[in-house]
Amino acid sequence: MIESLLVANRGEIARRIIRTGRRLGIRTIAVHSEADDGLPFVTEADEAVCVGPANPAQSYRNVEAILDAARSTGAQAIHPGYGFLSENADFARTVEGAGLIWVGPGADAITAMGDKINARNLMAAAGVPVAPGTTEPASDLDAAVAAAAEIGYPVMVKAAAGGGGMGMGVAADEAALRTEYDKVRAFAERMFGDGSVLIERYFPRVRHVEVQILGLADGRVVALGERECSVQRRNQKLVEESPSPAVSPELRERFLAAAVRAGEAVNYRNAGTVECLLDPSTQEFFFLEMNTRLQVEHPVTEYVYGVDLVEEQLRVASGLAPTFDPDALTPRGHAIELRINAEDPKRFMPGPGAIATWNEPSGTGVRVDSGYVAGNTVTPFYDSLMAKLILTGDTREEAVERARAAVAQFEIVGPKCNLPFFAELLENPEFLSGDYDTGIVSRMR
Repeated sequence: MIESLLVANRGEIARRIIRTGRRLGIRTIAVHSEADDGLPFVTEADEAVCVGPANPAQSYRNVEAILDAARSTGAQAIHPGYGFLSENADFARTVEGAGLIWVGPGADAITAMGDKINARNLMAAAGVPVAPGTTEPASDLDAAVAAAAEIGYPVMVKAAAGGGGMGMGVAADEAALRTEYDKVRAFAERMFGDGSVLIERYFPRVRHVEVQILGLADGRVVALGERECSVQRRNQKLVEESPSPAVSPELRERFLAAAVRAGEAVNYRNAGTVECLLDPSTQEFFFLEMNTRLQVEHPVTEYVYGVDLVEEQLRVASGLAPTFDPDALTPRGHAIELRINAEDPKRFMPGPGAIATWNEPSGTGVRVDSGYVAGNTVTPFYDSLMAKLILTGDTREEAVERARAAVAQFEIVGPKCNLPFFAELLENPEFLSGDYDTGIVSRMR
C-alpha cells in the first residue's frame, strides 16, 4: 500500500481523502492556497504546504508548486480529487514522470475521454449507445446548421472540451442555433482553450443517470451500480441518489454492461463515471460523457455497495486487489446526497461569507462530508460547495425522511445557503414520487 499521499485539492474532498488515508495508516500531505490556510483539511493532514495565492492558477493548478511540495515532503503518490487538475492528462504524465504514483486513470484514458467528440466516437465503436450527433467538430456556423438539420431540432450545442455542466446551450430552431453556436464557441475558447463545438439531439424530458466504474489492478473493469443525478440547476447537480428510482433491474443490467464496455474500450484503471441520458418514455439511454476521476457524489455508491471508493482507488494505484469480491457485488438500501452550497436558495447565485455558526446534523443514517467549520470563511475564489449531506436508509422513503430531519437540524449562519431549497424539494410531490427529470428545479422556480 502507498505509504505517503499528497492530496492536490481542497475543501471537503481533500478532507475526505485524508480521512481514509489516516484510517489506512498513510501519511497525508495537504497543499493549500493562502486563502485556505486554517481550513479543516489543512489542519487535519499530517503535513501541509502552501503552494500559492488564492488564484487557482497560482496554487491548485500550479503544477510545479505541487510537485515541489511532493518532493519536499517525500510524498510517494498524488491524489487529485475532483476538479482542478484531476482530469488533466499532462499533469498525470508529469506526476508519473517525476517518479510518483498517480491515483487515477492513465493519461491515455483521460485524453481519450476528455474530448467529447472523440469519446462519443469511441463509445459508438464499443457498442455503447450514443445520441444522434456530430462525429467531428462543427467547423463553422454553416456546418453546425447543416448538422442540426440532419439531426433534427431541438439540438444541444456543446463545447467538445467542456465538463461539469459548462459550455452548453439548447437551440429549438436555426435562429437559436446561430446565437447559441457563437456563444458556446466563445465560452469554450475562454474557459477551455478549445473552441471546438459538437451538435447533439436534445431531449426535452430526460433523466441524468450515471454508472460508477472501477478499473482494477488486474485489468478487469467492474460497475458499482447507478446514480440518479436529475436534480440540477444550470446543468449542474444538486442532488444524487442511488439506486435510481427510474431504473428497473433489466435496465440496470443494460446500464452496467454498457459502462463496463466503455471502461474496457480505453483500458480504464481506477475510479471513473460513465454519464448517460435516459429517455423515460422509451427507456432508451445514451452516452453523455465519462468523468475520469472520483465524482462529488461517490458517497451514495459507497453506502449502497459497502465500499470506500477512496480506499479502492489507493489499492488500484498500489497494484493491490480490491477489498470486495468483484463477482459478488450486491446493492443494499438507498442513499441520497444533497450538495450544501453557499448560494441563494432561489436564484442559486453564489453567496460567500464568514461562517458564524456551523452545526451539523447527526444520527442514524446521517453522514456529513464538510469542508468548513465555524470561524472559516467561504471565499469567492472557488466552487461554492460547503458540504455534502448524505442520508441513508433501508428504503428510499426512509432516506427521504432522514433527509428532512437532517436539513432541519443543519444550522449555517453567515454565508448564503441552499438548505431552504432542499427543505422545499423534500416536500415536492414530483420528487417524492421518484418520477422526475432534469427540469424539476425549473418547474419549482
